[in-house]
Amino acid sequence: MAGVRALGALSRFPSRRYSLFTGGTCRTFSVAHAMLARTHVNYDVKGDVAVVRINDPNSKVNTLSIQMQREMAEVMDEVWANDAVKSAVLISSKPGCFIAGADINMIQACKTAEEVTTLSQEGQKMFERIEKSPKPIVAAINGACLGGGLEFAIACQYRIATKSKKTVLGTPEVMLGLLPGAGGTQRLPKMVGLPSAFDMMLTGRNIRADKAKKMGLVDQLVDPLGPGLKSPEERTIDYLEEVSIEYARGIVSKKIPIRKEKGRMAKIQDYVMSFQFVRNQIYKTVHGKVMKQSKGLYPAPLKIIESVKAGVEHGPDAGYLAESQNFGQLAKTSESGALIGLYHGQVACKKNRYGTPQREVKTLAILGAGLMGAGVAQVTVDKGVHIVLKDTTVAGLARGEQQVYKGLNDKTKKRNITSFERDSILSSLTGQLDYSGFEKADMVIEAVFEDINIKHAVLKEVEAVVSPHCIFATNTSALPIKDIAAASKRPDKVIGMHYFSPVDKMQLLEIITTDQTSKDTTASAVAVGLKQGKVIIVVGDGPGFYTTRCLAPMLAEAVRVLQEGVDPKKLDALTTSFGFPVGAATLADEVGIDVAAHVAEDLGKAFGSRFGGGNVEVLKTMVDLGFKGRKSGKGCYVYQPGLKTKEVNPDIADILEKFRMTPNPAVSSDSDVQYRLVSRFVNEAVLCLQEGILINPLEGDIGAVFGLGFPPCLGGPFRFVDSFGADKLVEKMRQFEAVYGNQFTPCQLLLDHAKDSSKKFHK
Repeated sequence: MAGVRALGALSRFPSRRYSLFTGGTCRTFSVAHAMLARTHVNYDVKGDVAVVRINDPNSKVNTLSIQMQREMAEVMDEVWANDAVKSAVLISSKPGCFIAGADINMIQACKTAEEVTTLSQEGQKMFERIEKSPKPIVAAINGACLGGGLEFAIACQYRIATKSKKTVLGTPEVMLGLLPGAGGTQRLPKMVGLPSAFDMMLTGRNIRADKAKKMGLVDQLVDPLGPGLKSPEERTIDYLEEVSIEYARGIVSKKIPIRKEKGRMAKIQDYVMSFQFVRNQIYKTVHGKVMKQSKGLYPAPLKIIESVKAGVEHGPDAGYLAESQNFGQLAKTSESGALIGLYHGQVACKKNRYGTPQREVKTLAILGAGLMGAGVAQVTVDKGVHIVLKDTTVAGLARGEQQVYKGLNDKTKKRNITSFERDSILSSLTGQLDYSGFEKADMVIEAVFEDINIKHAVLKEVEAVVSPHCIFATNTSALPIKDIAAASKRPDKVIGMHYFSPVDKMQLLEIITTDQTSKDTTASAVAVGLKQGKVIIVVGDGPGFYTTRCLAPMLAEAVRVLQEGVDPKKLDALTTSFGFPVGAATLADEVGIDVAAHVAEDLGKAFGSRFGGGNVEVLKTMVDLGFKGRKSGKGCYVYQPGLKTKEVNPDIADILEKFRMTPNPAVSSDSDVQYRLVSRFVNEAVLCLQEGILINPLEGDIGAVFGLGFPPCLGGPFRFVDSFGADKLVEKMRQFEAVYGNQFTPCQLLLDHAKDSSKKFHK
């Protein structure tokens, strides 16, 4: 992605304009003036090595912006023209970042696929110039080296990386519905082999420096340095520069070979890969995995396979052409637009627009050591916050502490942290059965049972022992915060923090404010969420808030579909083929049938018949029989420890038969069932925006995708309305409304968009 323009546009700048030397004399004044004018890229010459430094002064990360491209072109032309320079080192002056990619807005500014293809081809040409440089270029990598940054690095003749935790290499383009567009699909397979190249490009995962060395992605590693006269980051960059300069000189003097002798395994792999049938089997296997995981809903992975295959089977010219054309096509797909929209949304939702809180939360108390409470502790304890975990029983507390330990120990096994770091982090966790020490807490998060009376009792107990500045956050998933705050002496300090299970895996945190919640309380809650690494949406108060309110009508419809005779596996297949990562029946089991029944009843009372659909007695009967979902071993499916596959619970057949409904053929096709589920979700989301529960459509999309698994390829409910067409959606809902009534009545805001096609939620 990032490499499209990376230095592609750079080739537009004529090299002659920046000639520095005439017959070996020194620089002219005009060139020195040009150097002074540069802000993003500069260089100096150390002996016979040009050290090219990248540093975007306007950003925390370096990106291949237009300005940086232009300045890089100037610098490289000067380096190539300078006879005194024999080699170059490319290094970032910014701690923790080499080049993180490029400005996505450049691609979005292109009007046609052809324009994007041209950008890609220019990028390919420039990286070809880097690759064929008469003077060896060493990429000195410290921090993020992603997208166009990696494409730049692998076009260089040599790569040295620090073994810092922040140093990661990767090709995340696929996560934006794109592919590496400046030669990445052609160079990576040659460098790391076909299987590893496919793994990198199709998953977008980050590769740590030590693994990158083993793969052949980098040539040499250097250890990061500790503190000294300068900060550890500054010392590490200085050291990396020194080492890289020596290696650059070594390459010129032929003491360090650019092409390393391949090991026995690499030679065997090359030999095996020389057979057409082996390569065909790899293409077939990779294609099969992509189709299984993506259901064919994401075009980028398939285009990556196509581009790689073109280069391997038909030569570099065909490969580069396929890459640039596919890049152009992908950039203009709705899927890429949706994924890029989500990326921008994530960036926006990782900022605290409520300002800096008056007090930093240094001690966090958590009530309830169950899955949710222990999960919150798990994502907080390693962020420099002291955790007090309270439960009512020794067994419950022990289970919660074990969950936190296991989470940290898993990181130790993966070598993300050392065993010493694990034990040091665990020393910040205190488990207890009483309220001792709560007076030191800056925030209390309760994760007790979803019952208003229990919540009130806990709130009163907490307020009796905590300091006046302490914030009380409730992890309710549906109970209105104002109802919980009714028992508080200081409702301005009460806020909702709705986490999603499992807390360490789910990125979203939904923060709920009431009319009485102070701005500082909100700022503190957002600050804690950001420290935990969450993507945050802040919504208004009301039954079910935003996420639960959208999910409930869809699950109610799913129950009706089951009552109409659709098998749970078929229901799951219909939802996943639409783009949901988890099927509706499986989702109900994951949420918990008991929780779903409880929420359905509560929201049914709040919103009336509009939240109807399937008979809630189906869920209640399942709960009475002990079928509470995955946690009880049985729900819609039977779950057996150690088995990944699951079979439909045979005992629910009698329940569904008891509550059997006759389907109406006019609204019961597979497509109808999909749109019945999706339209109820989307309509409720739009109604939340209409009623002011949501601040904007962007947060609505982020909440739906990252909290509820709304299809990422559709970009969220609001982007879906924009692309699908509000008029078409309303037309479908009217058909369903004729059969089922007000559960499918479109809200006014959706009708407004249907009447005026120029109205869009996203401009």
